[in-house]
Amino acid sequence: MPEQQVRPPESVWDYPRPPDVVPSAEVVEVHYAGRCIASTDRSLRVRETSHPPTYYLPAEAFVPGVLRPVAGTTFCEFKGVAHYFDLVVSTSEEAEQVTARAAWHYPQTTPGFEALRGHIAVMPAAVQACFVDGERVQPQEGSFYGGWITSRVTGPFKGAPGTLGW
Repeated sequence: MPEQQVRPPESVWDYPRPPDVVPSAEVVEVHYAGRCIASTDRSLRVRETSHPPTYYLPAEAFVPGVLRPVAGTTFCEFKGVAHYFDLVVSTSEEAEQVTARAAWHYPQTTPGFEALRGHIAVMPAAVQACFVDGERVQPQEGSFYGGWITSRVTGPFKGAPGTLGW
């Protein structure tokens, strides 16, 4: 893993609403079923008030075959309609490990979020581990949000019990 770069802390309460999209040259990795299934230094960070950033990785950063499209969508008032993927890793010739709806993307975005097209986000709580510049990510609490908490960001963060009304 690369040496972690020291960056000044960011308060999620200084992030904008509606959110913004910021390119990142940080090395971002996703580990699942004992393997690194995605790695890039060309991710996008979506920053929104009260949320740790969500990292979107270029589709080509994923190992071929680990993303299986599934039915069903959700709607984000800012980004548009999200489509989902199961994460799938073969563990032997006859077995595979699957985590349902652990990744998502926006094939068609609303105006202002076009940069997200061709990028995929992963729910950190649904995988073995995510890393940003070598630092292991703490998943955002709750089963709905996909924020990546590192030492770079400070809260409090939306997602924990009692925070949905913020």
